[in-house]
Amino acid sequence: MNGKNLNGRIELLLEIYDQAFDRPAWHGPNLRGSIRGLTPRELLWRPSPKRHNIWEIILHTAYWKYALHRKLTSGKRGSFPLGRSNWPRLPEKTDEATWKSDLKLLLELHRLLRDDIQNLPASALTQRAPQSKYRYARLIYGIASHDLYHAGQIGLLKRMQKE
Repeated sequence: MNGKNLNGRIELLLEIYDQAFDRPAWHGPNLRGSIRGLTPRELLWRPSPKRHNIWEIILHTAYWKYALHRKLTSGKRGSFPLGRSNWPRLPEKTDEATWKSDLKLLLELHRLLRDDIQNLPASALTQRAPQSKYRYARLIYGIASHDLYHAGQIGLLKRMQKE
């Protein structure tokens, strides 16, 4: 593959990444759309005590955007603001202001990772990421798939709440 095709691949990966998160797509709600307008009460609802709620899922998706950002930039492990777990604990205070703060973190990490992808050298797409068995391209479309997976999960949780 020549460099021009690889740059086209980065553009395509960005389009996939954006559609999975906050751009219009044929498949229905993306991650951001799936949580639009939800109240803290709706975000905290659980189908059963040992199941995740929507707020926890959003913190989880933020963590994985951070983790991929760290891989793309060789960043320091353990620097995620909400702790080391890929399923961070809910904040002690679960009100509208705290939700907006956690949502802001998700949006910032999404933009940061998007910038990383856009600035990635085209030749890197076919290379394995450090300490990973996957190539960069697979990690990037994997994070988009992760967003869509959880958007679908959130859609189901929202429907279950109404039943």
